[in-house]
Amino acid sequence: MEARLTTNDLTVLALIAERQAHGWALAGKLGRGREVGQIWSVSRPIVYHALEKLERAGLVQAVGLERGGRGPHRVIYAVTGEGRRELVEWLERPVEHVRDIRSVFLLKVVLTERAGGNPDPLLVAQRTALVPFVAWLEVQADETGPELPGETTVAAFRLETATAILRFIDRKLDGSATPSSGNSGSGPRSAHGTP
Repeated sequence: MEARLTTNDLTVLALIAERQAHGWALAGKLGRGREVGQIWSVSRPIVYHALEKLERAGLVQAVGLERGGRGPHRVIYAVTGEGRRELVEWLERPVEHVRDIRSVFLLKVVLTERAGGNPDPLLVAQRTALVPFVAWLEVQADETGPELPGETTVAAFRLETATAILRFIDRKLDGSATPSSGNSGSGPRSAHGTP
């Protein structure tokens, strides 16, 4: 593969794996507040750049054209066997950094479910990776003194975030991860690949 794939590239790949599509349709799903864009939004130029990169890497291929109403014809892409393998591997790989879990982990769970897949392998792998980190954060929170108030706040926030994610994973694995009517609306919103 010529260059490392980004989350933007892999998200475009996942949507093409769901259903053959052209760049305009993909950009519509990835716009702010749209189907997938409410979790991970990608601008139209970045979608087209991702398509070019995926095609060069042999992960998608052009399979047809759709006539444009007033504009140019739109190239329709389909995922290749290699693209599907790359996608499955990415979807099952846990997210390394807690700062990315809020967006990338949730994105992977949602993309897996949209494709009719079972997110349990990812949930179990993410939980396994997260438990030792939570234990380390608990020690950090206990050791951070009042002389470093900024560090105390960051450590407490990271610990709360990580434990909330563990609760989400456990509920999801139990089949009880449904939003309650008392939800305060503090769930994830749009992310743009920035930490």
